[in-house]
Amino acid sequence: MTTPAGTTPAPAQPAVVMRDVGKAFAARRILDDFALTIARGEFVALLGRSGSGKTTLLRILAELDTVDEGTVLAPRNRSVVFQEPRLIPSERVWRNVLLGLPRRESTLARAQEALAEVNLADHARAWPHTLSGGEAQRVALARALVHRPDLLLLDEPFAALDALTRLRTQALVHELWHRHRPAVLLVTHDVDEALRLADRVVVLTDGKVGLDLRVDLPRPREGTGSRFGDLRSQLLAELGVARPSSPA
Repeated sequence: MTTPAGTTPAPAQPAVVMRDVGKAFAARRILDDFALTIARGEFVALLGRSGSGKTTLLRILAELDTVDEGTVLAPRNRSVVFQEPRLIPSERVWRNVLLGLPRRESTLARAQEALAEVNLADHARAWPHTLSGGEAQRVALARALVHRPDLLLLDEPFAALDALTRLRTQALVHELWHRHRPAVLLVTHDVDEALRLADRVVVLTDGKVGLDLRVDLPRPREGTGSRFGDLRSQLLAELGVARPSSPA
């Protein structure tokens, strides 16, 4: 469908709307009049200093935490992938993938379909303890995707992986997002990771959005080039990290 000349395309419908959100633990204010919108199918990365409230925000969207005030609207069908795969050791891989599905949908074929998407179709009957760290995290991704979520929440899912496995898993997440197009919120400490994967990078500062940066780079992104460097510098500045001095 084309847009008539002289008109502006209609904005994408939001998947997530957070308005005037406040959250405190004891006397410490974590989120303060916080606002964020994520469009359907949009990939947003969330950065912030340690303790800034990134995981708290994700847990609110996952309905694992409540807000003290404000409005939170999010799809009912959502999935979460944590830093640890959180597999049940006494259940085979395919049973882990189907956790949370209605019994009528909990079939081996459904699990194998999800595992095939993360290149683990031949591991359906394996036990979790036989998997590598990267394989276990891919099982966690399959478990999230088997629900066909409208919102996928990723809480530093690559942090515990070695450098090469991390890059491969990032590429897999990008491929799966491109194929299924859920809205995604990725919590990360890695600026380059955020720029490689996201449509927008949001920096959480003092309980509010300190910076909301559109990543205007073609995909796939290799993490090189002057524009990538400029975006990285903007994010590092907002995070309070001084830009390295140029060599004399």
